[in-house]
Amino acid sequence: MGNKSKDESEEHPQRPEQSQAHQPGRESEMTPAPKHENPALKGSGRLGGRVALVTGGDSGIGRAVAVAFAREGADVVIVYLEEEEDARETLRLVEKKGRRCLLHCCDIGRKVECEEAVEAAIRVFGRLDILVNNAAEQHPRPSITEISEEQLERTFRTNLYSMFFLAAAALPHLETSPHPAIINTTSVTAYRGSPKLLDYSASKGAIVSFTRSLASQLADRKIRVNAVAPGPIWTPLIPATFPAEDVATFGSDSPLGRAGEPWECAECYVFLASEAANYMTGQVLHPNGGEIVNG
Repeated sequence: MGNKSKDESEEHPQRPEQSQAHQPGRESEMTPAPKHENPALKGSGRLGGRVALVTGGDSGIGRAVAVAFAREGADVVIVYLEEEEDARETLRLVEKKGRRCLLHCCDIGRKVECEEAVEAAIRVFGRLDILVNNAAEQHPRPSITEISEEQLERTFRTNLYSMFFLAAAALPHLETSPHPAIINTTSVTAYRGSPKLLDYSASKGAIVSFTRSLASQLADRKIRVNAVAPGPIWTPLIPATFPAEDVATFGSDSPLGRAGEPWECAECYVFLASEAANYMTGQVLHPNGGEIVNG
């Protein structure tokens, strides 16, 4: 996600100052609410009959992906940590699209809980076609000396270990799907770094390498593995991470001059999950408001 530097250009508030004391944050407490959908976009059945598991699907980018997948005909499993109200709203939105939705609360930093999430998906829907590894956490620290061993391990467990656990658990089921896809969420910080998000940026850089390596490993099994690297996107993680005054101007330093909305990322996931991306694997898409990165 990343944060803007106060030393850069003139600040232009985009929203009220606000903060949340607890990660991963709650969408229901944000002002204005993130936009998870563009009503002008109509479904065309691109993911018809498929089942997707989306981590962090209760809010933010994950919610937008779940709703977009449902619009395109997929049933969705929402994996979330504890944000019950947000998760139930996502369920409502998916069902409003005429698709089924399963809520599964767990800690994806633990291997056994990842395996249980996949088992729940198979038990309810009988198949799994798309895995979206999206959930993440970040904790700013001004110096590497202030990153505790506990924080470092927790960041990597949530952001990276979970992708290993879930991909391994999902693999036997993806192998039987006619249209299997794994899509990982990395970040613009994987490419340009972030001085106050050292462990987060490092985990996101590792996700790029994980994506490319897993794509090579699974190519002969016809399982495509790609990633999306969002820039500044207005999600609950932002007010739950940064000081209120920084939240007010979050994203204003992007070339487009604003933070992106979750739905503006979600279309990347729809494309990568669909047959339109059949010749893409090991790649990263960059919805970041115009920042040029080597990726």
